[in-house]
Amino acid sequence: MRPALRTLSVLLVASLVGACSAGRETDIHWVGTWAAAPQPVLPGTLETFSDQQVRLIVHASIGGSQVRIHLSNEHGGKPLEIGGARIARRLRDSDIDSASERALTFAGKLAAVIAPGGTLASDPVAFEVPAFADLAITLNLPGTAEATTNHFLAMQTSYVSAPGSASVATFAAAKTIGIWPFLTAVDVMPRGEATAVVVFGDSTADGDGSTANANRRWPDYLARRLAGSAGARQFGVLNLGIIGNRLLRDSPGGASEFGDALGKSGLERFARDALGQAGVGYVVVRLGINDIGFPGSLTGAETPPSAAELIGAHRQLAAAAHSRGIRVIAVTLTPFGGTSTPGYFSAPKEGVRQELNAWMRTAPEFDGVIDADAALRDPADPSRLLAMYDSGDHVHPGDAGNERLAAATPLAVFAPR
Repeated sequence: MRPALRTLSVLLVASLVGACSAGRETDIHWVGTWAAAPQPVLPGTLETFSDQQVRLIVHASIGGSQVRIHLSNEHGGKPLEIGGARIARRLRDSDIDSASERALTFAGKLAAVIAPGGTLASDPVAFEVPAFADLAITLNLPGTAEATTNHFLAMQTSYVSAPGSASVATFAAAKTIGIWPFLTAVDVMPRGEATAVVVFGDSTADGDGSTANANRRWPDYLARRLAGSAGARQFGVLNLGIIGNRLLRDSPGGASEFGDALGKSGLERFARDALGQAGVGYVVVRLGINDIGFPGSLTGAETPPSAAELIGAHRQLAAAAHSRGIRVIAVTLTPFGGTSTPGYFSAPKEGVRQELNAWMRTAPEFDGVIDADAALRDPADPSRLLAMYDSGDHVHPGDAGNERLAAATPLAVFAPR
């Protein structure tokens, strides 16, 4: 094992120990219905709120009779003041079912302050969440709040009120945003047997290439297929993808156009973003394509990883999940030949992808495999996506590709023990 991988392994174990003591992760009564990985802001895109309300729209996967939310100021440089928070079922655009709206409290209080680097969970509240409902979480942000912690590839429109309206009892949209600031998870208390499936990956999980405001990401299709096939058993499906994320390396940082916004390496964030979700029973791993494609392209003259390094990192993720009694499912890497990004694809890089996929298909470390490569590749040119499944950039599947992958997922990998 290379020294860098050995160091990342130690960091993974250390962060896993911290996750075990956090409380949220060990509460078996709660199951996540929605989640998004918190990211630093993409350079040049910072949203600043001045005594305003934000109404964030999210799509539930599993229903329940109680709800709680999680907020983060992980990347904030100053305290984040929450003047109040409410949850309701969304009707359309920013409109809500007002009869459903409930105030959320934090340690019994309506207002709270999140320290820099901190997180906050609301108290449980009785609130009927139907499966696959759109939810509206409204945050009152008095003073000035910078969205330095956000998830920027939301593929969902949310809404912001006019400046000076944070304390107004009603909400009136003055502008739209395409990010999820501060909100990282929504958990429910389900009725009956339920577990969460975390989809842990890059932009191919995050939804790049899918239709905005339509819930056509691959995890969305997977959630609907599981709901139609699981009988009495329920699955919350949580999308913890980050655009540009890599398994072995952090976001390029420094003077890069991406800064730190592409997140920590998959090895480092796995304990929090995957194993730290409420009620998680399965983790589906879809990472590695950017590790192969970025060197010599978007990140300059980095040394590209070998298939052996990527295999070793996947083994570490599997071991970490199994140590918590969580099943882990591998997803083969889909083709990316034909991309217009200079240097992203090459014959040697294609060789690494093929070697990694061949290992995944029979690897004993996994509890199952989803062969995305076989489902979406062009039979006439296996280095490329089939045109009908291609979003157009030759890297990300479109809606049809996401639907096809969900249909090709073997449901046996989610069978009860």
